[in-house]
Amino acid sequence: AKCKPFPVFFFQILNMAEQTERAYQKQPTIFQNRKAALLSAKGKRNLRYTKNVGLGFKTPREAMEGGYIDKKCPFTGNVHIRGRILSGVVLKMKMMRTIVIRRDYLHYVKKYNRFEKRHKNMSVHCSPAFRDLIVGDVVTVGECRPLSKTVRFNVIGIKKTG
Repeated sequence: AKCKPFPVFFFQILNMAEQTERAYQKQPTIFQNRKAALLSAKGKRNLRYTKNVGLGFKTPREAMEGGYIDKKCPFTGNVHIRGRILSGVVLKMKMMRTIVIRRDYLHYVKKYNRFEKRHKNMSVHCSPAFRDLIVGDVVTVGECRPLSKTVRFNVIGIKKTG
């Protein structure tokens, strides 16, 4: 028996994200139902929306070439970085696409003319573009609109430790 070649749209599906949710995952800015004749005439193009968040931060390669769909990602989703740029150490990674970072700072006590150590924990959205993130890494986060009850920042850069 002779095998039939795969249709063109089959390869588009392979290039897309893994469909693990109940709703169909796609980027709203990309039209997926191109005619096969147009696609083959122009050649295979990467159908993926990415953007530069600005402020000197590079878009990760995984964001440009990866297959994930994340509407809260600053590189591929509908989120804009504005306001504060902070850094902290990754403390926990137990939530889906959200991490907890610890920010240490010094507080001055006037009576004793000394500083005391204090810290704050922050919940931060972490895009799937940063797959190689581990506990203890120093991350740079940027302020964005509220993404949930506790999340108002998005990871935009990583500085690996050790």
